[in-house]
Amino acid sequence: MNLPTKITFARIASIAVVIVVLFILYLIPDWQTIELGNTGINLVFFIVFIFFVIACLSDYLDGYLARKNHQVTDLGKFIDPVADKLLINSLVIFLIAPSIFAPYIPNADTVLSFNMWCAMLLIVRDIIVDALRLIAAKKDIVIAANGFGKLKTVLQMIAIGGILLNGFPFNYFDSGWPKGLHIVDILVYLATAASLFSGAVYIVQNKHVLSDDKK
Repeated sequence: MNLPTKITFARIASIAVVIVVLFILYLIPDWQTIELGNTGINLVFFIVFIFFVIACLSDYLDGYLARKNHQVTDLGKFIDPVADKLLINSLVIFLIAPSIFAPYIPNADTVLSFNMWCAMLLIVRDIIVDALRLIAAKKDIVIAANGFGKLKTVLQMIAIGGILLNGFPFNYFDSGWPKGLHIVDILVYLATAASLFSGAVYIVQNKHVLSDDKK
C-alpha cells in the first residue's frame, strides 16, 4: 500500500475521529458560541470544522502525491471516492437536524442545517453509483471518479463547511437574497445538481458494466 492510499484510509479513519470528538465534547458542559465576523458559531461545530478541513485537504494531497509520484493504483481509484462519500454523507446526515443529533450542544437549533431533500438525493445517488462500482469490480473493471464527481465533492465540502460555521463567510452576502435564503443553501442546491448530473454521467459512460455479455 503506497502513501497516497494510506492517506485515503486515514481520511476514512477521520470519520471515527469526528464521532469520538463529538462524544467527548458531549461530556464537557457549558459549550458556548464564538463570534466570527457577524456570525455566532457553535464552538463544538467549529472544532468539528477543523477536523473536516484537515480531512478535505487530505483528499487533495493523496491525489496530488499519486499523480506526482506515478502511484495511481486501482485500489486508490476505487477507495478515494468511497472515502469522500463516507466523510461527506456522515456529516450531511448529522447536519440535517443538528439539534436532534446533538441536543447537548447549546443553541444547536439556531445553526443552519442541510436541506433534507437534497441530502436524500445525494445519498441515493451515491448508493446507485456505488452499486455500479461493485458490479464493475466483479468484472475486474475499475470506475474512476470523473470531473463532475470531483466538482460535486468540492461543492459539498464548501457547503458543509459553511453550515458548520453557521453561514460564515457567505452570510455577508445573504442580504441580497429573499428572506430565509442563504448563500450556503444555494451551494447545497448546486452540489445536489452536480451530484445528480455526475451520477447520470457515470451511468451513461459505464452502461456496458450492466450488460450480461460475458465475452
